[in-house]
Amino acid sequence: MTITPSIEVERLAAAKVPLRIAVVTETWPPDINGVANTLSRIVSGLQALGHQIWLVRPRQTPGESPIPRERFEETLVGGLPIPFYRQLRMGLPARKDLTRLWVRERPDIVHIATEGPLGWSALKAARKLRLPISTDFRTNFHAYSQHYGIGWLRGAIMSYMKRFHNGADCTMVPTARLQAELAALGFERLQVVPRGVDTGLFSPDRRDPTLRHAWGANDDTLVLLCVSRLAPEKNLALVIRAWQALKDRRPDTKLVLVGDGPQREALAALDPDIVFAGFRSGDDLARHYASADLFAFASLTETFGNVTLEALASGLAVVAYAHAAAGELIAEGRNGIIAPADDSAAFVRAVIELGLDDSRRLAAGRAARNSALDLEWSAIYRRTEQIMRMLVQAAARPS
Repeated sequence: MTITPSIEVERLAAAKVPLRIAVVTETWPPDINGVANTLSRIVSGLQALGHQIWLVRPRQTPGESPIPRERFEETLVGGLPIPFYRQLRMGLPARKDLTRLWVRERPDIVHIATEGPLGWSALKAARKLRLPISTDFRTNFHAYSQHYGIGWLRGAIMSYMKRFHNGADCTMVPTARLQAELAALGFERLQVVPRGVDTGLFSPDRRDPTLRHAWGANDDTLVLLCVSRLAPEKNLALVIRAWQALKDRRPDTKLVLVGDGPQREALAALDPDIVFAGFRSGDDLARHYASADLFAFASLTETFGNVTLEALASGLAVVAYAHAAAGELIAEGRNGIIAPADDSAAFVRAVIELGLDDSRRLAAGRAARNSALDLEWSAIYRRTEQIMRMLVQAAARPS
């Protein structure tokens, strides 16, 4: 199936007709991760545009039942904990069940958000039924492999991911940089769909002196923040090293880590003064961002990195690598500093540089907020809808 480049032409025939969209995912709120959060927002946005969502996901608790809502229904399947991500589950294979469901009530399009056994089953079932298929490339599983002692599987994982996504009619990726990287590796039919941010929720206005006091910080204390799963692939030891180097120059400096994961104990052993805030969400998470002074994110395994965008919206200057969202959203010297990929010394220098220069950091924070205001979710919803309509209309044309 070929997507024509003209969105306006493709929209004309059936732009007002609601679509019935089957969305298949292994993760969904209340799971706390970028995939679940982003997908939930996009589903809500598509519903607001009038589309009917049919969500297929694993049960998150024994005996869980679907809750019917307007323009939203669920099919729940069996699942198992994901190795190395015990708080998340992967769906068990369900090709026959999905085929029966979609024969009985045919969706207009199948959108597959994750590449696990459930996602593979959905791909095969949709292909058999000649349904248009879109997928998301949201997680660098091949890059994660080296952090969990299975780096020797990197090639096999990449081969699987390419076969999976090339089996769809379109794969949505969050940045033009990732689109180019994947195209060079042989991925086909890639479309850029950026991520959005709720600038009402993530805002400097949510700064909370009481929360800062709980961290042991006063008005003059510099608070360095990182929001991340506490896991090897997030490179948090470098964030801690950068904070310690800054603390040598500016002793009244705190490091707050928001999130949890398998590395918490190991990271706590590196320095007893680290503030571990645990998982946070919603208004509480927004307060944590806004109550900090500088954001540092050292991961090189993200496909996007929602936390970068949330930090910018919260008015924080950002130090990160020239990778994923940061590589496209950080304007060097304006709203933060980006270090060359894998240059840990440059990363540490950038944290020290912004940490010691209050006026520059505050100016970068104001610019960060302004740079996020153009990234509201409404444009992302419309872009997703346009791509799905193109696929549905292309599938309806005579061969």
